[in-house]
Amino acid sequence: MTGIELLPLSVGIGLAVSLLFSEWFAVAAGGMIVPGYIALSLTNPVDVALTVAAGLATFTIVRALSSFMIIYGRRRTVMMILVGYLVGMTIRYSVASITGPGGAEMDVIGFIIPGLLAIWLDRQGVVETLTAMLTASIVVRLVLVLVVGVEVSI
Repeated sequence: MTGIELLPLSVGIGLAVSLLFSEWFAVAAGGMIVPGYIALSLTNPVDVALTVAAGLATFTIVRALSSFMIIYGRRRTVMMILVGYLVGMTIRYSVASITGPGGAEMDVIGFIIPGLLAIWLDRQGVVETLTAMLTASIVVRLVLVLVVGVEVSI
């Protein structure tokens, strides 16, 4: 297929897969749009690792802040996304001059993905969220390969 934009397609498939995981297994895949974004970057494991690290750092920072600040409900959600954005940007600028294996650029996936991931790490637990996210991302990637073909990359 030609002329298909991969990001909207991947996010759409990711929404469906996330909903199915939520209904069938009662686990969230790190946010509804996260598996779609991660699926497009599975061929760049360093990017996935940096994004997960940014999510874990965000989770840790907000958890530490909540020990001396009142952070709950909507305020906690906004703090997770804001801190995730800042952590992601910090990592993005820190590794801007460093290249990965084979000269590939390293980057955090998206701008709000680390924050969304941190929200679910906080709500659901680290192991549950990360395993659901990776599994859902692989399912999205497989569906993309079936729909678009082998050349699925951004």
